[in-house]
Parts: sequence; structure tokens; C-alpha cells
Amino acid sequence: MKPVLLIEFLRSCGAGELTKTEAQRYPWELLIRQSRRANLISRVALFLQEAGILDDIPAQPRQHFLNALRIAKANARATNWEVRDLYRILRGQNIDFILLKGSAYIWSENSASKGRLFSDVDIMVRESSLEDAERVLVHSGWMGSTLNGYDQRYYRQWMHEIPPLQHLKRQTTLDLHHSIIPPVSYPDFPAEKLWQQAIPAEDMPGLFMLSHIDMILHSAVHLFHEGEFDQGLRDLSDLDLMIREYILDGDLWEGLLLRAAELGLELPLYYALNYTQRVLATPVPEQILQKAARQRGRRHLPDGLLDLLFLAAFVPDHETCRVRGGKVARFLLFIRSHWIKMPWHLLFPHLVRKGWLRLRGENSH
Repeated sequence: MKPVLLIEFLRSCGAGELTKTEAQRYPWELLIRQSRRANLISRVALFLQEAGILDDIPAQPRQHFLNALRIAKANARATNWEVRDLYRILRGQNIDFILLKGSAYIWSENSASKGRLFSDVDIMVRESSLEDAERVLVHSGWMGSTLNGYDQRYYRQWMHEIPPLQHLKRQTTLDLHHSIIPPVSYPDFPAEKLWQQAIPAEDMPGLFMLSHIDMILHSAVHLFHEGEFDQGLRDLSDLDLMIREYILDGDLWEGLLLRAAELGLELPLYYALNYTQRVLATPVPEQILQKAARQRGRRHLPDGLLDLLFLAAFVPDHETCRVRGGKVARFLLFIRSHWIKMPWHLLFPHLVRKGWLRLRGENSH
């Protein structure tokens, strides 16, 4: 990969070498610009604070980092408030739910919560509870998107979530899932398998987090199946932190591989292990990476092509570190995500329709 200051900074954090940073000479302005573009400035600021060198940084860049810490704390407070309100609403109807992604990291205070910024809350209910959950949420001020009939069918028949809900007063966005994989996608496994190993929240019956291993697998699925790479480095950093916390410290590599095989998620797990190691120097044992490569099953594109696309997409889209073909790589990965999520007989007419709407200047989901 092309040398990128932000990536080198994250690698030095993982290696425990951040304390060697020369605070007065380091190119802080460049780091700030790149980390803002990658939505990682709050995490960078927290790493600097934990390393005990934030106070040694010159005043002007230090103020940027201090502001980023305040934003992260405010984001965490708002997220926890939303979770408690959702719990009040859903618990009143005896509807259990699992926190997903950023809200789960914040609530569980795991390593991926460090400086984690996001704009929506993701939860998962059982499919049998989906209709009741949507109804009670709508009655509590969460309104559905005004999508046309086709887009409504797209979500409700083909996807693993309903159209996003937005609170009338707070304008918070809520993504209500019933699985982590679209039902028309591969692999199609029962979401109940996730519930079987979910971790209950303390003193809040009915509120759950995915198991630590499932949390990693879901993060891998979201990153490598969804095709959203504008903040790909942030999501890869989430994986790096959780692998170090949950797998490396307890030497649970074999358990991670076995669970991925049970759920049919060997391919996204391989990509997660491969690219966290290559980009962020996550200490994945070579024999584990080789075993993950052997069990990953079918591949949609050659490894060499995927390396070109992923390694370009993980570089922040900032003028100081852009790589040639970065935008093309992100676009092709977006197309790949649709290819993975939908069979051809659904995908082809869907893409034709989206292309026609774009030519007419109309928006779709």
C-alpha cells in the first residue's frame, strides 16, 4: 500500500509504539485532515490521550483533538439515551432486541467504542416480532421513510431490515433488522443462531448484545458485504480492535473459525483477518490465516483483483493520500455488494431500474 500517515499512526497504536512519537515534530495537521475524512479523529484523539502524549502536542492541533473527544463523549451519551428509550418502548410490549454495530460497541464499552462516531442506531428483533416492533415504534414517534412501493418491497421482501425509521423530534435514525444477512443472499442462515449465543445486558431483561465472536463476524459481514467504503478504514479499525480484545487476548482463533463455518461466514472472516493484518498489522497467526483461506469456500472475484480494490478502498479519500483508481475501486465494490446480496434474476432488473432513475434525475434508496 501507498504510505499513509493515518494508517501508520493506527499501526503504531496497535504495536504499542505511540509513546515514541515526537509530539513537537509530528505532522499533526496532516493527521487531523486525514482522520477527519476517515471519521477517525475522535479515535485518534483517544489513543493520544491513553498514551499520555496529548498534553505534549502543540496547542493548536491539541485543541482539535480535545474537541473531537468532546464530540465522542456527546455521541456516546446520546446513543445510550436512545438505547434506554428504545428499551422502554419495546420492553413494554415484551419485545426482545439485540444492539448491533456502533450502538453495541458504545453500550458494552468494548475497545471498538473508543472514539466511535456514527449517526444511527441499529437493533435486531426476531422476525416474528418485526411487525409488532415496527408498530409500537411508529406509535412512539419513529416514522418510516417515504419510499415508493418498489423500494418498500426491496426492503421488506429482499433485505434483512425494514426501511429506516426516523424520530419525529430528535431526527435520530433507527435501522430495524431481523437478521444480519439478506434472506435472498448467500449464506442464508437462521438468525435464531445469533440469538442462541447472544449476551444479555445486566439488569435489563430483554436487551442483548451479540456474542463477542458474532460481533466480530457481523462487523466483517457489514464491511465486506455492504459495499460502503467511504468509512472503510474506520470499520477495519473496529475489527482490528475487537480481534485484539476478544480473540488475541484469549487465544480464541479456533473458536472464531468454527463459528464462521457454522454460520457460513468463512469468506467475510477471511477478508477481515487478511486485510486487518495487511493494513493495520493485526497480529493474526499465519497458520490461522492459511486455515481461514482454505475454508473460505466460493469466491466471487480473483484474489489479485480484490487486493487491488480493497487496498485502494481502505485508503482515506483525502487529497493527501488518494490512490489512483480509488473512486473506481469503491464503485466496483459497491456493485460487488449488490452481486453478493441479490441473485441475478433480482439484481439485473434492480440495477436497470436504478440506472434509469439516475438518468432521469430521480432518487432511489
